[in-house]
Amino acid sequence: MISEEYLKLCLDKIPSPFDQKDKGLLESGCVESLKIEDFKIICVLFVPPIMEDKQKKIDSLVSIVKKCLETQAPKYEVFVITTNERSLKSPLKPWGVREVHNIIAVASGKGGVGKSTIALNLAMGLKNLGLKVGILDADVYGPSLPHLFNVYEKPLMYEGKKFKPILKEGLSLMSMGFLMDMEAPLIWRGPMIQGVITQLLTDVDWGNLDVLVVDLPPGTGDVQLTLAQKVPLSGAVIVSTPQDIALLDARKAMGMFEKLEVPILGVIENMSLFICPNCHHGTAIFSHGGARQEAEKRKLPFLGEIELSLKIREASDLGLPLSQEEGIASSFFHMAQKVKYQLDRLHLKQN
Repeated sequence: MISEEYLKLCLDKIPSPFDQKDKGLLESGCVESLKIEDFKIICVLFVPPIMEDKQKKIDSLVSIVKKCLETQAPKYEVFVITTNERSLKSPLKPWGVREVHNIIAVASGKGGVGKSTIALNLAMGLKNLGLKVGILDADVYGPSLPHLFNVYEKPLMYEGKKFKPILKEGLSLMSMGFLMDMEAPLIWRGPMIQGVITQLLTDVDWGNLDVLVVDLPPGTGDVQLTLAQKVPLSGAVIVSTPQDIALLDARKAMGMFEKLEVPILGVIENMSLFICPNCHHGTAIFSHGGARQEAEKRKLPFLGEIELSLKIREASDLGLPLSQEEGIASSFFHMAQKVKYQLDRLHLKQN
């Protein structure tokens, strides 16, 4: 059975008549959408408004695309439609993430709540479910992925253009920290940050991944907006500690994703309790249950609690994943199961 992805790759071999760099129809953004339904192929081509008076060029492109699709799928009825309006809800996947099936943003709104550690261990949990997983460290100002995995090598380039992600613990990794001096301050304005985020998506060959976990920086600024505009996010996971000061910013992050129409897959409460290693008594150092209450209030899935743990801190400092024998590792595994369940539900709704 022919697939939509295969047909899109076939169309990308056709140079776009609207692009001076001879990019293919897919890479140049000319293919707005392509769907297969009941032995019908419906392809929507984006035509820049300034080209609307070039009808011969448009007709020629429609004819070429129709012939290409009919050749590849002779048993299907082909419809090719042109539009001069972009869809805001479904941005086209850039080259590097074209084979990535799900892109998940892990966000907090506030710094210091353990978001990067959660993102790493959530990715490990998804990998332990048998999925192919990558992590993009999108915190350009304060990248932590190199330290969390104890990896400081530079990624290799091939064809002089594309980076290969670094492989560690069965995960594909990319971070600005791999490309710069970790101790050097990065003094960049917003437009430069937007450019870097775009490059980390388009100039990295992520390959065929089930899930790409994107560890976002704190806040609701340039990085978050750029990511939402450049790629179709499958959903977001919100991380917060239980106290009010962290929840204030977590609410802002939730509000941002709601406005951007990005589904929120769930909320995680980090540093929920401190369990004394001697008497095993639980102490709510940062309060307890605030993130759960916020999730229930907004009718969002609550993915679980992670205790304030010495073992997590030690593993993070050593650049090692949590041992699967540790009880706390099972908490991340169960969270990963819930995230996968939410993704599966979203796909069923979309289909």
